Amino acid sequence: MIVKASAENVLASVQAAAAKGPPPVHLWNPPFCGDIDMRIARDGTWFHDGTPIGRPGLVRLFASILWREGDRYFLVTPVEKVGIRVDDAPFVAVDFAVQGTGRDQVLTFVTNVGDRVAAGPDQPLRMPRDAATGEPAPYILVRRNLDALIDRKSFYRLIDLGCHEDRDGQAWFGLWSGGVFFPLIPSADLP
Repeated sequence: MIVKASAENVLASVQAAAAKGPPPVHLWNPPFCGDIDMRIARDGTWFHDGTPIGRPGLVRLFASILWREGDRYFLVTPVEKVGIRVDDAPFVAVDFAVQGTGRDQVLTFVTNVGDRVAAGPDQPLRMPRDAATGEPAPYILVRRNLDALIDRKSFYRLIDLGCHEDRDGQAWFGLWSGGVFFPLIPSADLP
């Protein structure tokens, strides 16, 4: 007997699984099956065979099984692991909310795939500079060693919340969140 799943049943199953959190990809160790023509652009757009994936639910599903080993990214299921390309970070932090002020401040970011993460000891902020241009690129750790690039509008809003703190005899400009000060740039390097 063949049973056809209705779109509503499939959607309900996916939503129920999503409510439980991301799949435990860190527990899976399937064989590597090769690379596929899938790429995540710096702006967070997912491509397959050079074509943008236009279904947000499908992108969220792929994002939930994303895994990083060193500098390589994979989509992992219990039975297979395939390599994909990521131009920068796999996610983009597209907005954030602020609760509290000063040392009691908490910054909660939302990504392009719907992850919500509060910056703190387990989800640090960092801001390396491009070696060639010196331009800052702010990131937040989202999950399982997967970062989100903080988009430009959010970055400018964050700068307005920044302050100067002394760390090991050097003044730093940075942000407080979750009881942690994240030094982003030496104060002396600011114009």
